[in-house]
Amino acid sequence: MSNDATNGAPLARYAAAKRVGDFIFLSGVIAVDPARRLIVRGFDDIPGEIADSLGRTGEFSSDIKQGPILAQSWYVLDAIRQIIEREGGQMSDVFKLVQYFRNLDHFPAYSAVRRTFFPGEPPVSTVVEVSAMLPTEDILIEVEATAYLPLGGTKES
Repeated sequence: MSNDATNGAPLARYAAAKRVGDFIFLSGVIAVDPARRLIVRGFDDIPGEIADSLGRTGEFSSDIKQGPILAQSWYVLDAIRQIIEREGGQMSDVFKLVQYFRNLDHFPAYSAVRRTFFPGEPPVSTVVEVSAMLPTEDILIEVEATAYLPLGGTKES
């Protein structure tokens, strides 16, 4: 697995992802782009067409409330998708998510975004509220993922 900043490199000294046999384990993914040294704080930090599809209204008073969790949710799940696809898989190969929230009130917005990445059967999930996440209090969500992606390329149902 490659580990450069443009494809899910960790922000500290740990593996962003690791294959163990037929499984791929991803460390917690947060909404930080290390290549640009950018923390995703809202709609302005993600592609415009994605922000619009997530519900950006263009009204500051509305977008400032929902924008941060919607943008971070999309960014984190898209980063997971990119890592899994680089390994030759797809999001349907992800069977387990552990989701950490600074505020569980954000779960409904995250869940709506998650449905776009998992339109069929969702992965098994654990949801936990935590008091803080690295590197700053701007981080609202962190997601770990586990995927089943056999080395031989065949999957059992």
